[in-house]
Amino acid sequence: MENILHKVIPLWKEVKPFAREEDALLHEHLKEESPDDNMRYTDVTEPTITCFPAAWKGPHPAVLVCPGGAYRALAWSHEGLDYCSFLNQNGFTAFLLKYRCPDRREAARADAARAMRIIRARAAEFNIDPEKVGMIGSSAGAHLCAVTAAPAEPLPYEPQDEIDTFSYRPDFTALIYPAYLFSNKETLTPAPEFKFGPETPPAFIVQAEDDAVQVENALTWFLALRRAQVPCEMHIWPEGGHGYGIARTGKAVADWHIPAAKWFRRQAGIL
Repeated sequence: MENILHKVIPLWKEVKPFAREEDALLHEHLKEESPDDNMRYTDVTEPTITCFPAAWKGPHPAVLVCPGGAYRALAWSHEGLDYCSFLNQNGFTAFLLKYRCPDRREAARADAARAMRIIRARAAEFNIDPEKVGMIGSSAGAHLCAVTAAPAEPLPYEPQDEIDTFSYRPDFTALIYPAYLFSNKETLTPAPEFKFGPETPPAFIVQAEDDAVQVENALTWFLALRRAQVPCEMHIWPEGGHGYGIARTGKAVADWHIPAAKWFRRQAGIL
């Protein structure tokens, strides 16, 4: 079998939904200005997934990793590569999504859905179980997971090939300090782009009370799933802020990956 370690896979063939003429003028690059040492990509016009296969005998469960970055950039290291390593250590093959940005939400949604379909369509090649494919995302990446898991409207692109006959909905989702989930934080009303029902996948949610992006995002999603009778595990810490990734702060919220590992393994039936 072909070596798929760190294999980079383009999402689209000749036609990319929501392509723009100005895309030809953009050149993907790492942002030079950064408040920390984390890598952040921007001006992404060629979306891909990079495969990080689990090490032992499969077929493995899999997770699509969606970095955050306010839809302006992709927090590639601490919300991407670190998450892939965490998933590999727990028996999951990880696929790191490079979706289009900046300010390309519809394109990003199409990219995420296409990525999920590619993972399932090529499950035998990747040595994964197509019925155990989840998503994890932070901040804007968590929003991308959410709108893929519980969309109110059908996907806004026409099927291109047989890959688009596969389901894009994840089997489980992890939303880490999510953003953009509520329309009214007083009533905890979800944004209108979401719709919940029995087909909505179970979720794991992490957020801190002092998150500037607002803890009401997590509370809104938890209540929406509860009303839909969908399983949800939520962890709220009193402090921790936003954008901490895995073990990037000395505060208690840095331990979120410990219950997350157990939750992921339960979703995949790994005892």
